[in-house]
Amino acid sequence: MASMHLTRRQFFSAAAAAAATPALSARGAQAAASRAAKPRIRLGISSYSYWHFRTERVPIETVIEKAAALGVAGVDILHRQMDLPEREPLDQAGRAYLRRLKRHAFRHGLSIICLSTHQTFVSPQPEVIAQNVEHTKKCIEIAYELGAPCIRINTGRWGTTRDFDTLMANRGIEPVLPGYTEDDGFKWCIDGIQRCLPKAEECGVILALENHWGLARTPEGLLRVIEALPSPWLGVLMDTGNFLEEPYQKLRQIARQTVFVQAKTYPGGGEWYTLDLDYRRIAAILEEVHYAGYVSLEMEGKEDPETAVPKSLAVLRKAFRL
Repeated sequence: MASMHLTRRQFFSAAAAAAATPALSARGAQAAASRAAKPRIRLGISSYSYWHFRTERVPIETVIEKAAALGVAGVDILHRQMDLPEREPLDQAGRAYLRRLKRHAFRHGLSIICLSTHQTFVSPQPEVIAQNVEHTKKCIEIAYELGAPCIRINTGRWGTTRDFDTLMANRGIEPVLPGYTEDDGFKWCIDGIQRCLPKAEECGVILALENHWGLARTPEGLLRVIEALPSPWLGVLMDTGNFLEEPYQKLRQIARQTVFVQAKTYPGGGEWYTLDLDYRRIAAILEEVHYAGYVSLEMEGKEDPETAVPKSLAVLRKAFRL
């Protein structure tokens, strides 16, 4: 049997080790708590990354398969890219298509994280606003069917610029409709979105208002709408590429209300413009407000998505330390 006697030196060494153990355990627990407290960012891919309206439409099923192969958590589906009539009511055939997409994503280990939609609430014609309210309600139903927690919505714009290419050449700025004011536009927009909120609550789908062109081209315009409608079913969709000047200051202004992020990249040069975005800086802005949610890649470059999307994901993973 081994001797039970300890030398004086062995006794004091054992005692010192025992005393140090609680401190080491406390430090370990503190480090674990710190890691747990850090906001958890998850990456997604917007289907728009594979289709910029200029070529033959890429099916959503294909995007789901590519996203799964690249190891992201979810897919943000562009409504206009789906095999659905844009303005017609959602019928049984449409619902069956949505359920197939939902199953396809599930079988590939992905969540459907957002539905990116288009609408305009900037019109002096009540019937136009009513049509867009009904369209948005239908989009909420589509998101509900897909299991998507939010939809991207737009304020809309004045429509005084003849096409999108010209609008981009003018840095997203367009004249107000003759005979009206910006205040009129905000009134129409706020009223239109307000009429969609009961449906959003009923379906449990958040309306994420993007800093897009039109009334939300500036952080002040975007926040004017958000603050006029204090609702848990309305938040901000931060598009990192839609503030063309002083982007970081403006992204910081909208960060606290952000519920979803679309992260633009421009490999091969942008379709309409190119921004040199510092994603480590953007990650720090989101970390400051404890953002915990999805960052969905929107690759808007001219490079082939087969190389541009993986390259862009690598940039985001490095910046967000994922």
